[in-house]
Amino acid sequence: MPRFAANLTMLFTEMPLPARFAAAAEAGFTGAEVLFPYDTAAPELARACKAAGLDFVLLNAPPPNWAGGPRGFAAIPGLEERFRRDFERSLRVARALQARHIHIMAGKADGDDAMETFVANLSWAAERAPHASLTIEPMNLQDNPGYFLHDFDTAIEVLDRIGAPNLGLQFDSYHAQRITGDGLAAWRRLAPYVRHVQIGRSGDRHEPVGGDFDHPAFFEALDDHGYKGWVSAEYVPERNTEAGLGWLNAG
Repeated sequence: MPRFAANLTMLFTEMPLPARFAAAAEAGFTGAEVLFPYDTAAPELARACKAAGLDFVLLNAPPPNWAGGPRGFAAIPGLEERFRRDFERSLRVARALQARHIHIMAGKADGDDAMETFVANLSWAAERAPHASLTIEPMNLQDNPGYFLHDFDTAIEVLDRIGAPNLGLQFDSYHAQRITGDGLAAWRRLAPYVRHVQIGRSGDRHEPVGGDFDHPAFFEALDDHGYKGWVSAEYVPERNTEAGLGWLNAG
């Protein structure tokens, strides 16, 4: 079975963020990810993660702009300097947390200029942080209208053009199923590019049980391929986190 990490932005939200690490470990997770760990001091989160015996798996870049600005802009022409400045901050936080991956968000854009901006920014980031593992993730347009990276063909084109050894694909079962209609087939095609996996039930992003994506079969496919990375539970619990962890205990 895969190594499972808890997305602590979505799970155990009834308690403060630092306390969620211990709760995740007690529930049986061995890793944790936090999408935007910028509002709590990194040393405090690092201590909580270490005390719980968890690996810190992933964070998102850039830090969020809660004042109405873009929450991702790697593909937005004209914001290159902003991208670089905020990537530097994300890199400092990732180092403090010993995060395994940094997910670089493309933002809302379209067209050839956006593509070239995305490639240029990712090339710069991969060269700037050669020892960091960077990921990009296609997101479905139903939930993320206008998001530049909304299909896997574009993601593979970008990865092939850049060819950086520290840049790979983030595969989310929820988005893959919504984008392609057959997430399992998408995994089989894309597996060589994948650095990190996230899971959530297609349709409602609840626990990875039921729905039109067979998660047990997916876990077997990960094992069959020899995938050694993390699988992060990135979903909104239907009731509370503990009540919905049967899928994890069954594994």
